[in-house]
Amino acid sequence: MSQLTYASIDQTILDTLSPAKKYYWAIVAVLFLGVLFGAVCWTYQIFVGIGVGGQNNPVAWGTYLINFVFWVGIAHSGTLISAILHLFRAGWRNPIARAAETMTVFAVCIAGLFPFIHLGRVWQVYYMLPIPNQRLLWPNFISPLMFDVIAISTYLIVSTLFWYTGLLPDLATARDRAEGMRKKIYRILSLGWTGTHEQWRHYTRGYLFFAALATPLVISVHSVVSWDFALGITPGWHTTIFAPYFVAGAIHSGLAMVLTLVIPLRKIFGFEKMITTDVLENVAKTIVFTGLIVGFAYATEFFIAWYSHNIVEIESFRWRAVGDYRLEFFIMVVCNTILPLFFLFKKIRRTIPLLLGISLFVNLGMWYERFVIIIGGVAHGFSPHAWGLYRPTGIEYGIMLGSFCLFFFFFLLFTKHLPSVSMTEMKETVS
Repeated sequence: MSQLTYASIDQTILDTLSPAKKYYWAIVAVLFLGVLFGAVCWTYQIFVGIGVGGQNNPVAWGTYLINFVFWVGIAHSGTLISAILHLFRAGWRNPIARAAETMTVFAVCIAGLFPFIHLGRVWQVYYMLPIPNQRLLWPNFISPLMFDVIAISTYLIVSTLFWYTGLLPDLATARDRAEGMRKKIYRILSLGWTGTHEQWRHYTRGYLFFAALATPLVISVHSVVSWDFALGITPGWHTTIFAPYFVAGAIHSGLAMVLTLVIPLRKIFGFEKMITTDVLENVAKTIVFTGLIVGFAYATEFFIAWYSHNIVEIESFRWRAVGDYRLEFFIMVVCNTILPLFFLFKKIRRTIPLLLGISLFVNLGMWYERFVIIIGGVAHGFSPHAWGLYRPTGIEYGIMLGSFCLFFFFFLLFTKHLPSVSMTEMKETVS
């Protein structure tokens, strides 16, 4: 980064906003087709009924809730990198902060879709709103599901404002270099930014305020999501470890998704001088730390089940490890706790293909972790006569594919139309 200048930073990042080539629009078109396929599957489910999914009795929560928890978790690392590391003045976060913040906003939006999908009759959400209605129904504010609505909407608002505040100086720079319609759009988005001393003073204070506000949200939001499970009496769920366990897992998966997004972004747009190997290595070191926490949480769950001498808890955790979902359990443990340990070796941490490969496996493992927790709990409860197995159907896989395509579709559009690396924060690293 010592070779960078203010002019080279501006030029490199603004070059990404130039008209896209054909292969870019081809990728966008493929992702859009995936989104349409997911939308068709959801439309089919609305017309035919929620029974087209694999949910059954007792497994009423399937991939829709798994994906909800997964995407909320993905969103957390953006706040970790942007807010917490900003408060600690960790300079290596600057090149990847914008991508992480953007990932947060898009992931929260996609997570918010899945409760509607799982609802089946999506129009019935009207009766869940806290407003008077003709059926005299009122939401149960004691339910952790209502906590989710409040916590995630708050997180979305704060994350969006934090992201947009950081964009303002860069939008003004793009406005000054653009022409025609693009210049008019950037002028509107930059909200009259001129770079005066007074504006910079308010900007730095506002950005610091949002960072301080977003930091406790990292802890609170996914703790609230964990209470959806911990406040139930289902074996394997009713435990006090869920809040820190879910927060650590969320940050673990989010960091892996940051690597998954940033490594291709770095290669495609030529950001090697800004998103250096040292930056990616620091993310990998953080993944080792969060992976150790997640592994400790897995071991603690089994220890507490054994220590409790509760035969139902013991059987529930034994079944997770060696029962019908043992393959999913094995994928979860290997991908989340063993593979990240390879980042202890410097050569692996600094080898880009290995960084990308292990990050993909961590994302896979974190999805299966949510599968094991959610499905493994309700499928093997207190009463043996009520045990049941669950397998996702093609409709559920189609909707899940659509959600991933929608996430990458949004991110790809963002990288071409808005500065994907913060010019302001990159200039702070120039000595």
